[in-house]
Amino acid sequence: MIQAAVRAAQVPPFHAMAMSRAAGAREAAGHRVMHLEVGQPATGLPDTARQAVIGALNSPLGYTNATGLSELRERLADRHTSLGPPGARPLDRARIVVVAGASAGFSLAFLTLFEPGQRVGVIEPGYPCYRNTLIALGIEAVPIPVGPESRWAPTAQHLSEAGHLDGLVLASPSNPTGTVLSADALAEVASYCTDHDIAIVADEIYHGIIDDGIAPPMLEHAPDAIVINSFSKYFSMTGWRIGWMVVPDHLVDVVERLQQNMYICAPHISQIAALAALDATDELDGHVARYRANRRVMLSGLGAAGITDIAPADGAFYIYAHVPQFTTDIGLSSMDLCQRWLKELGVACTPGIDFDLTRGHEYIRFSYAGEAPDLDEACSAIASWTP
Repeated sequence: MIQAAVRAAQVPPFHAMAMSRAAGAREAAGHRVMHLEVGQPATGLPDTARQAVIGALNSPLGYTNATGLSELRERLADRHTSLGPPGARPLDRARIVVVAGASAGFSLAFLTLFEPGQRVGVIEPGYPCYRNTLIALGIEAVPIPVGPESRWAPTAQHLSEAGHLDGLVLASPSNPTGTVLSADALAEVASYCTDHDIAIVADEIYHGIIDDGIAPPMLEHAPDAIVINSFSKYFSMTGWRIGWMVVPDHLVDVVERLQQNMYICAPHISQIAALAALDATDELDGHVARYRANRRVMLSGLGAAGITDIAPADGAFYIYAHVPQFTTDIGLSSMDLCQRWLKELGVACTPGIDFDLTRGHEYIRFSYAGEAPDLDEACSAIASWTP
């Protein structure tokens, strides 16, 4: 029997999606489920994008340039410039590569920057697909544990303790903790990476979803970083699989050639939707206001359930909670707990082992991207639960 390649067979599951599948199966069987497991906005395509898609359906839709529609790239470059510091040099649209979702962007970035066997730091807790994609590509994912002592943010000391690194994947706001790195924190990490020849891949897909203020951009501190962003979160377009990269000038040709061969281009219709979504700021900021309200509902409801040891939740739409009273104190893992809550309460959430292989058995991630009544009901159910 033909076997899977070793590096492919070593890739762990993405537990958030596995829980989503289990929740979907429970719903299909006629049971009520409250979805707190996946970071997916409950809102649909912005109205401007919907109208643009309808208008484009009778037009030829085919391959675009590998780097994306010129107008879309221009608008994205302008967006980065407008969010940068006053007087900053405009970002050249030639540095923008439109991709089939942030996931494709990470694959392209990792293939561009790293050789098999090189060591790339990943923050734990952190989004599991960084680690798992690196493993699939034969690149060593080096865990860099952070915690409440640094407000769940990496420091130069954390990087030093990880030993030699060829690269670093950094997210702000972070999934699952919601931590937003300050400009000073970004500057410290960027300076360490520059001094030690460490390539930075920055995940900014939750930019725009902030409880207060804005998230400082990585490019201000590390101009040669590869920055990944997406229309999935702030723009409420998860299923359209459309995102973009900001690539240093000297790497654009490499990324473009990889894109040509691996993906050809991002879907044409999704690029049209993305271009129109850039004009939906009022509607999208309304979603962000709803996430802020949901955050308050969740913090209050979880507090009433005795869950108070949580990460900052400055941005994104997650609460990462330390729940030993529901896990190790009573002989359960976070996966056991998630499975029981789904079966017994109809509450779907994600085990911390997705985000932290060492400490995650005592943590749960709750997504508050859904509807407030579901969140309130879920918290009430958790508060009434007994093992």
